[in-house]
Amino acid sequence: MIQFSGKRNYLFLFLAFLLIVFSSSRLAHPAPSPNLRIGAQSVVLMDFLSGQVLYEQNSRLKMAPASFVKILTLYVALETVRARNLKMEDRVTVSEKAWRTRGSRMFLKVGERVRVEDLLKGVAIVSGNDACVALAEYMAGSEGVFVLEMNKRAQQIGLTDSQFKNTHGMPAEGQHVTAYDMALLARRYTEEHPEALVLHSERVFEYQGIRQHNRNTLLYRDIGVDGLITGYVEALGYHLAATAKRDDQRMIAVVMGCKTMERRSREAQKLLEYGFRNFSTVRAFEKDTLFGPEKVIRGKQSEVYLIPAEEGWVTVAKGKEKSITLDKDVPKYIKAPIQKGQEVGKVLIQSDGKVLKEISLLSSSDVPKGIYLLWLFVGGGILGLGLFGLILFWLIRQSKRRRFYK
Repeated sequence: MIQFSGKRNYLFLFLAFLLIVFSSSRLAHPAPSPNLRIGAQSVVLMDFLSGQVLYEQNSRLKMAPASFVKILTLYVALETVRARNLKMEDRVTVSEKAWRTRGSRMFLKVGERVRVEDLLKGVAIVSGNDACVALAEYMAGSEGVFVLEMNKRAQQIGLTDSQFKNTHGMPAEGQHVTAYDMALLARRYTEEHPEALVLHSERVFEYQGIRQHNRNTLLYRDIGVDGLITGYVEALGYHLAATAKRDDQRMIAVVMGCKTMERRSREAQKLLEYGFRNFSTVRAFEKDTLFGPEKVIRGKQSEVYLIPAEEGWVTVAKGKEKSITLDKDVPKYIKAPIQKGQEVGKVLIQSDGKVLKEISLLSSSDVPKGIYLLWLFVGGGILGLGLFGLILFWLIRQSKRRRFYK
């Protein structure tokens, strides 16, 4: 065991502290911490294009999700539609289990045949629990099997602190989400299925003569809101995941555990207004931008171009739009073999010297492995130089022998 004493001990502790501080703050928020306080138990404000968190408050607190679960239910359903394994005009026979499901309802009847499109509207607009079960049973045979697919998909998209037990969000042991995970899900869902906002933005839905209003009251205010969904848990209070678009900028606000319906709307609107008022979304580079060329060793080609894994959207405080700089974190020499699409480095998007976002850099092409003296010299250092010298000495000696025997 290494022991430190006296000044060396203090110096070691100070250096360790600096290491912890700088390593934990590698990715900085785009602006100083605001004088903003939201009346909810858990909160996240996220820029849709960049994915950056602009404000958070207990964002990793695990809470019962209520109808937030329905975002994932709809996400999996719309993926199935896109894969052409489910059609909007398909007719779903309503089971007794779907009909008996408690909570908010579309008011389906046992045995009736309902179009998939109507069920999707029933979930997105009026938060129908019965419609969730009917969809799940039609797509997977049972709600339980569908929930397995939901959890699988949740893990794939990075919802590491969430667990789902049903399709609608009624209380269930072990079912929980976080505001941060819900913001991630809302962003992914909206990005991959922008057509869903057409459903979520509808203010009224009528089925079988029963007319119901969308519970997201922000839709009725002229502030750019066009989704997503509300929720309520008796023990926690009221939830709201909202998204709004103004010009080319979109924000996602998640508030969980508000005391009243009015407060959840007010606090979500406060978050959205704060985002639009204080931040700009800037494209630092396009997705097809080429970086490099970068040097390659031990390959059949000596260089390769790199492409970013995603478009270089970044969020900065207003007035800081021209402060953005790029810095590459790429090895001096990239060793072959390299596969097309392989991550070989990162591009760091910075503002005033602070890293706001890291985006992976991928090889734009395959680089097969090869063996050449030059690579041996470059990659092997002293050993390569020594081998090169021995080979050169042997060639000179052979040349002299041939001249001697002529």
